[in-house]
Amino acid sequence: MSTGEFDNSATRYPEPTYGHPDYDAPDVIDDADDGDFTAEHVGLIVPPVEIEASRHLHRLVAGWGMLSDLSFSDLLLYVPLPVQSEAEEKRFLVVNQMRPNTGPTLFLDDVVGRTMSAAQRPAVATAASSGEIVDTVIDSVWLGERIRVTAIPVRFHDKVVAVIASESALSTTRQPGVLEEVYLEVFGRLAKMVSAGQFPFEDEEVLAAGGPRVGDGVILLDQLGKVAFTSPNAISALRRLRISGRIQGASLTELGVETDTTYRAFFTARPAAEEVERNEVCVVIWCIPLLNASNVDGGLVLLRDISELKMRDRLLISKDATIREIHHRVKNNLQTISSLLRLQGRRLTEPSAKAAIEESVRRIRSIALVHEILSREDGDEVNFSEILRPLVRMVEEGLTSPDRPLSFEMIGESGNLPSPTATSLAVVLTELLQNIVDHAYPPGLLMSEELPKVRIEMLQGAGVLRVDVIDDGVGMSGEADPERRPSLGLSIVTGLISEL
Repeated sequence: MSTGEFDNSATRYPEPTYGHPDYDAPDVIDDADDGDFTAEHVGLIVPPVEIEASRHLHRLVAGWGMLSDLSFSDLLLYVPLPVQSEAEEKRFLVVNQMRPNTGPTLFLDDVVGRTMSAAQRPAVATAASSGEIVDTVIDSVWLGERIRVTAIPVRFHDKVVAVIASESALSTTRQPGVLEEVYLEVFGRLAKMVSAGQFPFEDEEVLAAGGPRVGDGVILLDQLGKVAFTSPNAISALRRLRISGRIQGASLTELGVETDTTYRAFFTARPAAEEVERNEVCVVIWCIPLLNASNVDGGLVLLRDISELKMRDRLLISKDATIREIHHRVKNNLQTISSLLRLQGRRLTEPSAKAAIEESVRRIRSIALVHEILSREDGDEVNFSEILRPLVRMVEEGLTSPDRPLSFEMIGESGNLPSPTATSLAVVLTELLQNIVDHAYPPGLLMSEELPKVRIEMLQGAGVLRVDVIDDGVGMSGEADPERRPSLGLSIVTGLISEL
């Protein structure tokens, strides 16, 4: 029997601290990401692996936590390295690993990036060459005990492209009860599907991190879709759905679970998932067909109670709706104030007083525009470009006339801004545009043949938004000193900008 130990002869890269003398230092890659294996990694590390095979491996590691939990063991994914000649010893590279949630791990540190020879892991080499599952035991100097290794060839289009090794210490093996026996049986059936190229399923959409796991609840179905085994957590999930009575020997539909997940999985021979809600309880059901020679021979159902997650989602939706309603009411209140000011302005006879009222109305309307946009958006950010267009139209309608024509041009995009920043910026631009209309174009200049033009340019970069308001008017006189005798509008602009 081989000792199965890895040498430390690799010298191409500096030796990092891996904490596991069974493995070589990496002689192909320097540092691989923990648990983040992609098709690109395989393509870079092992040129002989084709793109489609790399995608197959990517699908495998995206959902192989289930295999690790069912086997109560660590999983290592080995990819064969190219050899220069037939006489050269075959070597393998560890490209990913998975630790179980249902048992202790052998590897406290990552071994991704380590290499091994065929003599050091004979089961892996045999599985890669024969295409058969190999189960053996090796001695580990590091652990001082024996390790069970189950090597599973990963087949893709009738070709072995990698090997999964299930490794666990014999001393920490769980006492075999009904649950352990069923889990290991299901793992063995899935391992056969992997070696036959039937798992992972092609074009399978792997459930997100919030999907069901082995620890959340397991139901094993026979070839007729009847319940053959139910884990304690699965029973708890069904009871929360108000499922009572005997579960063993019945289908999920007969139990009263309103789902066609198992039917779809058995009929299409593809995984199917569905959420079942009852009495404010929501359970996600994921059914994986178990195949035997391309025939559905049973099913593995994973359950997870996501009622709390659903409740949080509903609270977030309710919160967003409440915030939008608040913005809508603020906009309505501001419009009411604006209307009252207009009524007051019509009763005034003093030109300066009427002008002051009109300026206040425009400021209030600019703030109302921000709240109007926010009342239609999710969240507390808004695309300021959507505010700028109606803001410019408001200035055009309120300050320009046929005998005082002006052309406004908007250049660039602002991106999203927090609502307080958008509100301040809207008021600032209103003041600047109003100042331009009032002072940049005296009557003589407006009588020229060329139409006066005002540009608002927005430029994003490095997390900063720059807004330039440019006119082709007369400019400020040399005697003007806005800091010495600031107008109300410029005082507002200065104050708001200092707070941004």
